[in-house]
Amino acid sequence: MKPLLAAFLLAASSAWATDVPSGQTVDLHEVLVDAVDSETWLRFRFIAPDIARADGGVDYDLAADDMMHLCTALALPYSEEYALAGDIIVISLADRVTEFGVPDPEATQIFEAFRPVDNTCIWEGL
Repeated sequence: MKPLLAAFLLAASSAWATDVPSGQTVDLHEVLVDAVDSETWLRFRFIAPDIARADGGVDYDLAADDMMHLCTALALPYSEEYALAGDIIVISLADRVTEFGVPDPEATQIFEAFRPVDNTCIWEGL
């Protein structure tokens, strides 16, 4: 992986709030712009306490629908508003704040990658 190009730290804002299919609460933590090989990856990092291994009620199957929804309903409009062009959009959910690229064995994290095509998100299955 090449060095991080830019980070967009976000203040809590209802402008980027969205309901997700599982009903869990998710908060946009940060958006990172990253170069991976010859592509630009936009990483949308969310805090989703309900995915915690110990007492979370949202498993991967429920979270997968949430991540598709977050890509379409939040990441695409956000990218357009802030003129971010990405080849890949990564949606990540973590049960707590983690530092990007730093292992945290206590954290539960789920990631999915999507390719933005014609204003929709196509699952990449990386």
